[in-house]
Amino acid sequence: MRILVIEDEPQLARHVTSALTRHGHVASARFDGLTGLQAALDERPDLVVLDLNLPSLDGLSLLSRLRASASTARVLILTARGDVEHRVKGLNAGADDYLAKPFSLDELVARVEALGRRGSTPTAADLLKVADLQMDVQTRKVSRAGKLVALSPREFDVLQVLMQEPGRVFSRTELCERVWQRDHEYDTRTVEIFITRLRKKVDSTFSVPLIHTLRSVGYTVRATA
Repeated sequence: MRILVIEDEPQLARHVTSALTRHGHVASARFDGLTGLQAALDERPDLVVLDLNLPSLDGLSLLSRLRASASTARVLILTARGDVEHRVKGLNAGADDYLAKPFSLDELVARVEALGRRGSTPTAADLLKVADLQMDVQTRKVSRAGKLVALSPREFDVLQVLMQEPGRVFSRTELCERVWQRDHEYDTRTVEIFITRLRKKVDSTFSVPLIHTLRSVGYTVRATA
């Protein structure tokens, strides 16, 4: 993968890019928010490793601008602020995962490679459809009633799992394991955030919702309430 590391500590950035390079990725680094954003827009990396505490432009603002540009790069945020509030803000801004400092390079590489896998569950169907919601797995495009729905890579992954088995109810833990390929310590909040993001994009402008919550059970995609 082509990976852009945006981190204001040059030594840490070098360690991260070296570790990623040793694992076969093409990694480069930027050390402030504005140059990092420009590199992300110009170079169109597959994945961005993003520190939140950056000079010139903070990480959350950078992430918001990146998502507003319709970038499909996956984003792993790094933060010394390991509290839930900052994790949630990063995920709401469009991040796909996070890693709190201090961290091991082995864990960072594992998270990056998990994010880089296009789909956590193989499917024989290239085209998934529930009512007027359609997903092309190969091109990673989603539309509803013929109108393109712009999703982040992680939003796509969550929706793909749900659409592969319409009507089946997935618990938060199972969604976390299927999409992130491990059981997160913050699985409940993470899945709720991504379902909320999907509802805004898939259901908010339509009278018939397709994404449903079964209280205390989980989530499903189906045409009926």
